Amino acid sequence: MEKYRFEWKIFSLIMILVSYLLFVYVQSYNSKLPQENCSLVPNQHFWISSKRIVTPQGIISGAVEIKDGKIASIVTEVEKLWKSELLQIIDYGDAVVMPGLIDVHSHLDDPGRAEWEGFPSGTKAAAAGGLTTLVDMPLNSMPSTVSRDTFKLKLKAAQKRIFVDVGFWGGLVPENAFNPFVLKDLLNAGVLGLKSFMCPSGIDDFPMTNASHIKEGLSILAKYKRPLLVHAEIQKELENPSDLDDGSNDPRSYSTYLKTRPPSMEEEAISELLTVTKDTRIGGSAEGAHLHIVHLSDSSSSLGLIKQAKFRGDSVTVETCPHYLAFSAEEIPNGDTRFKCAPPIRNEANKQKLWEALMDGHIDMLSSDHSPTEPKLKLLEDGNFLRAWGGISSLQFVLPITWTYGQKYGITLEELASWWSERPAKLAGLELKGAIKVGNFADIVVWEPEVDFDLTQDHPIFIKHPEISAYMGKKLYGKISSTFVRGNLVYKEGIHANNACGVTILAI
Repeated sequence: MEKYRFEWKIFSLIMILVSYLLFVYVQSYNSKLPQENCSLVPNQHFWISSKRIVTPQGIISGAVEIKDGKIASIVTEVEKLWKSELLQIIDYGDAVVMPGLIDVHSHLDDPGRAEWEGFPSGTKAAAAGGLTTLVDMPLNSMPSTVSRDTFKLKLKAAQKRIFVDVGFWGGLVPENAFNPFVLKDLLNAGVLGLKSFMCPSGIDDFPMTNASHIKEGLSILAKYKRPLLVHAEIQKELENPSDLDDGSNDPRSYSTYLKTRPPSMEEEAISELLTVTKDTRIGGSAEGAHLHIVHLSDSSSSLGLIKQAKFRGDSVTVETCPHYLAFSAEEIPNGDTRFKCAPPIRNEANKQKLWEALMDGHIDMLSSDHSPTEPKLKLLEDGNFLRAWGGISSLQFVLPITWTYGQKYGITLEELASWWSERPAKLAGLELKGAIKVGNFADIVVWEPEVDFDLTQDHPIFIKHPEISAYMGKKLYGKISSTFVRGNLVYKEGIHANNACGVTILAI
């Protein structure tokens, strides 16, 4: 009996040893798989060096150590690194090394309308444009993300199909605004915040909200300390597009479309919003919630109201988009529906004031509002601005667009990093993103500000329908060389990593 027990103990020890060795082997093997399949760099521990690294402390000449997906250290004495033969160093010379861009306003249309864009093409385009994180909007996909169940469909659609990290906004609509159980269930599922429209969205299952719905939403969001993003336009009956499509106005003229969405639509919506944002002040009933106004196009009265609200202590921020800073209404050709968006692109004077507000800090950040569709819905041949689908396709190009059109205003690399990385990260609650600093995820874009290129079909373009982009044919400055997401080199010179290994980001 004792002999049997002894032999059993020996057998058990052998099996434990075999299991341990198998575990070590499997773990070692699997640890190599993500790097082999997800990155164009063969190692998980390496350095990147440059004479222009944009950090929160300023622009430095040095090197960034990347280890296991995070930034392990930042040094300025690069000479010491070169003496070691054991270190892998990628030298980018004079190219700019900057935190990866974060786009808090993009429509990827997956699931349900992947023929418009989709996770694979949209995130490939993002990587090629230096964007390392997207936050996907809850509408234009089918169904819209307004409940836990519809959010699960989003997550399933993104599984192993995203090349950059993707977070998600949930939808605030009338059906869930007064149903705390549904709204909390959606927030508990991990959406980073909520989005609502104060005018018809064009999507049947995403109806518009009013101040009462928004007030309820903010009261719930206060407990989660997450933001509410609002499309701030209130459409009046006389400004309905069908009222102008009667033969007395030319629907191919952009000025006709402008009449349907005057600045007063934004002003009225923002004025109504500010009746409830007072609750977000310190000590208010919705303290902890935050309201973010998306794609501001009116630089006059609307912007003035926002400045007053900030001064009073309301928790409010605002974004604008590159197309409002690049184009003006006067230059849009008749019938060129690629330029249709909502709110619309306004006149040259308005554009100049938007730039001034951005440079002065009154506009907090930038986003793409990448809103693609199928070419047939843009009515490119018909050219009817009143009936064409609205939305500017720009996701891959926002960095060179901002840099190119911002040269006139003397924008700096540090301002770019603030508008496109640091402040968007704060809005979305992404604590380990938005800056090149020790402990953050190694989300990095490497680009060459002085290199120009013509945006034609010969340029590597990854959005699904480049022909509907208003930027096609433009000369831009700022060539993207490489994009790292969590230390993985996911894009380099027109080539993507073999596998889509981006991470879906959930709020906790």
